[in-house]
Amino acid sequence: MSEIFQERKTIEQVEEANELAPKFNEHGLISVVTTDYATGELLMQGYMNAEALKQTIEKGQAVYYSRSRKVLWHKGATSGLYQDIKEMRIDDDQDCIWLRVTVTGSGASCHVGYRSCFYRTVPNGKDFDPTKPIELHYVETEKTFDPKEVYGDVPNPTIL
Repeated sequence: MSEIFQERKTIEQVEEANELAPKFNEHGLISVVTTDYATGELLMQGYMNAEALKQTIEKGQAVYYSRSRKVLWHKGATSGLYQDIKEMRIDDDQDCIWLRVTVTGSGASCHVGYRSCFYRTVPNGKDFDPTKPIELHYVETEKTFDPKEVYGDVPNPTIL
């Protein structure tokens, strides 16, 4: 564990004290939810390991851990779409991080080119028809940048 994190000792320490004692899962990861600072819009969800969390705190910009590539990922290092942290919170039992950010450039956070990684809705309840395959609906219809111009023709290794 990093020297900037405290050892988890008691529930009271984790929930009521002012010590940063993050709880990483069995894979050494902690969940991260990222929203736009001004609008509250959900931009993405990702993970950090201890080193990514430490670098995020030090840089003031989001650094994630890619589970598929098994590497640290400084958001924006390739695309220029950095997530500058305006506020960073941790939940009550310190097993989830909330980043409130501004995004440089086009304001997009999704590698597909949309502003948010959550650009489609899933029908549910009265909108769900169990007799048909589920069809996702786009809530963002225009991309803010062309992923091929930014990343080239390389398929996203996190999906395959």
